[in-house]
Amino acid sequence: MINQVELKNFGPMEQLNWQGLGKINLIIGNNDCGKSFLLKALYSAMRTLEEYKRGENPQSLNEILVDKIFWTFQSENIGNLVNYNANSSLSFNLDFENKLFKYDFSRDTKRSIRSLHSDIEPRQDNSIFLPAKEVLSIYHFILESEINFRFGFDSTYMDLANALKIPATKAFPSSHNISLPSDKLGRDSDDFNQARNLLANLINGKIEFDEVNKRWYFHKDKQRFPMGVTAEGIKKIAILDTLLGNGYLNENSIIFIDELESALHPEAISKLLDIIAILAKHGIQFFIASHSYFVIKKLCLIAQEQKMSIPVISKENNDWVSSDLLEEIPDNAIINESIRLYQQEVSFALA
Repeated sequence: MINQVELKNFGPMEQLNWQGLGKINLIIGNNDCGKSFLLKALYSAMRTLEEYKRGENPQSLNEILVDKIFWTFQSENIGNLVNYNANSSLSFNLDFENKLFKYDFSRDTKRSIRSLHSDIEPRQDNSIFLPAKEVLSIYHFILESEINFRFGFDSTYMDLANALKIPATKAFPSSHNISLPSDKLGRDSDDFNQARNLLANLINGKIEFDEVNKRWYFHKDKQRFPMGVTAEGIKKIAILDTLLGNGYLNENSIIFIDELESALHPEAISKLLDIIAILAKHGIQFFIASHSYFVIKKLCLIAQEQKMSIPVISKENNDWVSSDLLEEIPDNAIINESIRLYQQEVSFALA
């Protein structure tokens, strides 16, 4: 599990130090404050550790990190990621299970990083990044982009497409109810397995890849629908279900979700966050970036009901401020705008 992260001069983030991370972590703030940057910086580090020494990969840790940063942020020179106001280098420090992964580079860096240190052993588990944009309808274009080494779809899309290629490996028992947490934790626990069924129930179907047509389809009852006529919210939930089903994700995985609320009905958001809470209790760590008051409020309720620490970091003016939804909802622009609209509604009602 990631315990702490510190960034300096990383893109729009001049200074960020987020400590005491939990199984579910929330990032909130206005557009362009750096939420997606933070998710991608964390994802790039974890995927570097996961691809290092895996299979027949001959690349060094340094080479993998450079490629991952280059293709994730798609900057011609990675030195362009250094904050334009900075007089010093970009630095990244990650504490994972009390072991350190860190690097830094200057603005004139092109495709190499001279300062890299890691105490962390290569990971056998997988992280994944779920982008806000739709993936399944453009699945084959993403893979073609990877083959031709062209900018357009960053590494988060490419890694996701490759993860989806893995065939399903395990059937799960059918249940429509969330059981109480069992004594057995992890992938083989009853409620971890039931989380998959709850995902399938949430969309009332599942997605499958047609090897003949090389396309994804949504199956509901006895009908099959092409991705082009399938709701984006369904596709987002189905992707998570598929990655749990094919074994790419397990209880040691880390899932990064950008704009969880995108294309989802409020009821679906609420149910999805309940499922995320189940998976988090069984080991998976989540980092969620959101603009939604609904997401914040629901996670706050989960924290209170389950006595679960849910760290949150929010951009306030020029500073990143840390808090915990177990204790309070932080003061931030999303909350303030929701309150302003409520007060405006009340004033109209009393006029």
